[in-house]
Amino acid sequence: MAEKITSREADYSQWYIDIITQAQLADYAPVKGCMVIRPRGYAIWEMMQRTLDDLFKREGVENCYFPTLIPYSFLQKESDHVEGFSPEVLTVTHSGGKELEEPLALRPTSETIIWHTFKKWVQSHRDLPLLINQWANVFRAEMRPRLFLRTVEFLWQEGHTAHAHATEAHNFAKRMIEVYREFVEETLAIPVIVGVKSESEKFPGAVHTFSIEAMMQDKKALQAGTSHDLGEKFGHAFEVQFQNHLGELSPVYASSWGVSTRLMGALIMTHSDDKGLVLPPKLAPTQVVIVPIFKASNKETVLHAAQLIASELKQQGLRVILDDKEGYTPGWKFAQWELVGVPVRIELGERDINSGTLIVSRRDSGIKDTIQRESVGTIVRDLLVDIQSNLFLLAKRRMDENTQEILDHDALIHYFEQDGGFALANWCGDALCEQQVKQQLKVTIRNLPFHLNEEVQGISGTCVVCGEQAKHRAIWAKSY
Repeated sequence: MAEKITSREADYSQWYIDIITQAQLADYAPVKGCMVIRPRGYAIWEMMQRTLDDLFKREGVENCYFPTLIPYSFLQKESDHVEGFSPEVLTVTHSGGKELEEPLALRPTSETIIWHTFKKWVQSHRDLPLLINQWANVFRAEMRPRLFLRTVEFLWQEGHTAHAHATEAHNFAKRMIEVYREFVEETLAIPVIVGVKSESEKFPGAVHTFSIEAMMQDKKALQAGTSHDLGEKFGHAFEVQFQNHLGELSPVYASSWGVSTRLMGALIMTHSDDKGLVLPPKLAPTQVVIVPIFKASNKETVLHAAQLIASELKQQGLRVILDDKEGYTPGWKFAQWELVGVPVRIELGERDINSGTLIVSRRDSGIKDTIQRESVGTIVRDLLVDIQSNLFLLAKRRMDENTQEILDHDALIHYFEQDGGFALANWCGDALCEQQVKQQLKVTIRNLPFHLNEEVQGISGTCVVCGEQAKHRAIWAKSY
């Protein structure tokens, strides 16, 4: 129960692990850095998959699957790509007891194998655009693993597209970061800042990387999703060309984009509390739990009433569990369902049945209310909508209250030596200034927000580090 969970104030890192293990979301695997995703955790991931998959298909994207093993020479064809991923690549050197002629890489991402295949698929302008996605596992040699946030093997989706024109690839990459924003804000109830990464923080081999950045309860940033304009680099490296309308050979332009089970970490650290997991209703595998309170003499009556309520709510499309287990007290059940984050709990006993009322409790605020039995469907549906909205508003308020405009270097140092959060500060665009702050404070530029850089005519003011004329408005933060 909740007494097994370390408080956030006492040890935030241990609190995070306690939530995962006590709510039975995941467990440690025998191989260091790997994890076992338990049924309750995987059910949440499945909810994410279903929603995202529908959003991708809305954009015309189709699903496919590519091999886990990639010839190592493929990674070496795009120099920036291999340089960026080389420290993280896991390789297979033996098979069937014999050393392989060429090592095989366990995919850290699939651009190379996909663009090798695109060479076969793309011949004419009629073959473009090509919009695909795969749900897969990937591998990266993570030195400091942490459940869901950084593991050697993790689940994700990776989208890859091929286009006839550079502007098409660029615009599609920006369109997909907007899809991620829509999903994370509207389904996970997590507010994000959308923008472009700095040169030093972008994806290896990308022309531009776009990201959504969220703030966790400890005020650190978490990169919740990325989308990359890859230009013609991968098309050129793998000799992918197409015959245009004039019969001439033209280069193919690319985008790629992905989110992973890291979103599980974002979900936990944005909404949960010292009692356990807190889930937004749109994502919760179980939205309502009904706990009947009975004794031997009235068991049949109370269970029958509870079953009718469960049936009514299920008919309205809600995801409902009736907890009629024996051998556990109502208090134990209440704590258990709070621990796993079910948004709404309904309690009823014989007295409630006789009075035509029910007790309804919401997980986000803990507020209990007595409602009329006849209105349960309408009230619960409205309550779920309100909880979804409230979780987003609470997280948005936290981010707003902990985002501060910083005007000079001394103020930046003071801000992050104290509690910190998100610093909104000018930047000249020089990577040396960015690197200085990273080394000094372990703070990075999370992104250059679109709404602060694209919708204004020039940037006024000076760089927060060197004092030279600013070119960008940036969000700086410590991060996961």
